[in-house]
This record gives sequence, structure tokens and C-alpha cells, in this order.
Amino acid sequence: QVQLVESGGDSVQPGNSLTLSCVISGFSVNYYAIGWFRQAPGKEREGVSCFKSEDSDTRYVDSVKGRFTISSDSAKNTVYLHMNSLTPDDTAVYSCAAKVPFFREYGPCSLSSKDYDNWGRGTQVTISS
Repeated sequence: QVQLVESGGDSVQPGNSLTLSCVISGFSVNYYAIGWFRQAPGKEREGVSCFKSEDSDTRYVDSVKGRFTISSDSAKNTVYLHMNSLTPDDTAVYSCAAKVPFFREYGPCSLSSKDYDNWGRGTQVTISS
């Protein structure tokens, strides 16, 4: 079965950077999509970024464009979320999710949580001075 394990969450001051990792296991196909989502207290879950393995397509929510970058290391079965210029508004539990399989003809990867079948438990990111 598909398993995802996040790590890298921390408490840092505004303006700093963090890199989150999502280690993926339990499937052998090379065609998948990974999404990073976040949920702040009292708010709905929000899609932050996604990655499509077959063509390395990526998407970002407007609020993180230019600050966050999603990347993949296939040798390590890991997808990263590099976060720069962090602000208190980025405080949330960050989770990664997988859609397997996800082929090129499916179109762009999705920032909607309903399109993902498998979820990690999340990692806490706190931005505070």
C-alpha cells in the first residue's frame, strides 16, 4: 500500500527558510502526482503545490509563487517543498498526498485534496517572531 511520511517541519522566525520532505513508498509505477497541502487552525485545507512525475509539471497556489519550490529526487523516492521568505501566514500543518497512477494525459496535477487518494500524517510549520 502507498505510504507517505513527511518531515522537516519546525518553528522559525519570519523571513527564514524550511525544506519539507515527503518520502513515498508502497508502489512501483513511475507515473504519479504528489501534492503538498496545508491546514492552519480554524481554516480549510489548502493546496500549496503539486508535482507530476511523468513530465515534471508543477503548480503553485498564488500565495506561495516565487517563494516555494517543489522538487523530486526519484532515487530517494522523495518530493521536497522548499519554502523561502516564510511569514506567519505560512503557519500550518503541511501534508503530502499521492495520486497513483497519474499519467500525462490526465492533464496538470491538482491542488484539490479530493483528487488524492493517499495521505501522510503531516508536519507542523510555525512561523513566529
